[in-house]
Amino acid sequence: QSLLSVFVGTVGIGVSALNVSSPIAGFLGATTYVLLTAFVVCFHSARFLVFTWTAGAVVVAVLFARLAPDDLALALCAAGVVVVLNVFIALVCRAAVTLVQPEAHHGDIEQVTGLLHRDAFYRGVATLLASRSRSDDQYLVMVAVNIDSFSLLMGLSGAQAGTRARVAVGQALRETVRHNAIVAHVSSGGFHDFLVADSFTTPDASPLVERIRGAIAGTPQKLTASIGVVCTPLPPLAAEPPDEVVDKLISVATTAIEQARMAGGNQVRYVLRPDLGEDPGEPGGDDWPDNGKDDWPDNGKSA
Repeated sequence: QSLLSVFVGTVGIGVSALNVSSPIAGFLGATTYVLLTAFVVCFHSARFLVFTWTAGAVVVAVLFARLAPDDLALALCAAGVVVVLNVFIALVCRAAVTLVQPEAHHGDIEQVTGLLHRDAFYRGVATLLASRSRSDDQYLVMVAVNIDSFSLLMGLSGAQAGTRARVAVGQALRETVRHNAIVAHVSSGGFHDFLVADSFTTPDASPLVERIRGAIAGTPQKLTASIGVVCTPLPPLAAEPPDEVVDKLISVATTAIEQARMAGGNQVRYVLRPDLGEDPGEPGGDDWPDNGKDDWPDNGKSA
């Protein structure tokens, strides 16, 4: 719909500018291409901007040819105004997008949800591991989120309903986590998981997890999710390859998701201080079942 709107707008502005009897009025109408320029720069690729500008250039050239025989100086000034306005607006919008999202590149974004894809998530976690302080009270928290009954939703309501659900959960996560948190949407084997990575000063990630659960429940579809949470101290990770660390943590978190799903869904499973030297498919350390409650059970273990 967005691309169609830009296409219709591009053609419509050109036809309107060329149909007026006065070339000056046509140039005035052609200046509205700046609106399309701003929209395309903010939300679409450079290739689509080439289409809009090519159509605009044809319109400006025709108007210039009509006005130049009567007043060449005025034709040059009018054409220059249209060109300068579009270039200026494109540069301003591009700078604004860069300032708003300084750490994100279009190539890092998963198309459906607007979150990071798997490779960008791995790079983000590697940067987090390298840049954050590794004092004894710092922990890395990995949260994996899987929408409950997603296959049933797809079967009953179709692929569009599934897409809307993923978009809603992605938006809920963006609005819930901290600005510096790393949030991704990954798909594998028919499963669609959302991943959140952040550093904490304590091993208790339950406040974040409960905010996430509340945000997902507040989506228009009133969704629920099975969530696996892994919390591990940062210092021991310093000597490990970042990609291997992420692989193991994701495996532990997805296994925790399976446990939550088998227990009925809409629940959380916490894994504290997993032994990453073990088989990543078998969570080690302290595995604290949450059973969907707000607090961590008191099992006598120190956090």
